[in-house]
Amino acid sequence: MSAPRPPAPSPAPARQVRCPACGGPSLYAPENAFRPFCSQRCKLHDLGAWANESFRMEVQEDDAGNPPSAGTDG
Repeated sequence: MSAPRPPAPSPAPARQVRCPACGGPSLYAPENAFRPFCSQRCKLHDLGAWANESFRMEVQEDDAGNPPSAGTDG
């Protein structure tokens, strides 16, 4: 005889988060195929922004105007 198996742990409750595209409520759970977005429209809007290079990192120019060396010590 084997010992009875303990019950499986219950999944964590779904959380409501803010949609990064529109700011509306979004269900952050496996049931939401578009997470962290609230809808396919918001997901595609964000993808389009990436494709158009709307998201950019600022680059600070070096004062000397020389590119940094690749780890050479001379």
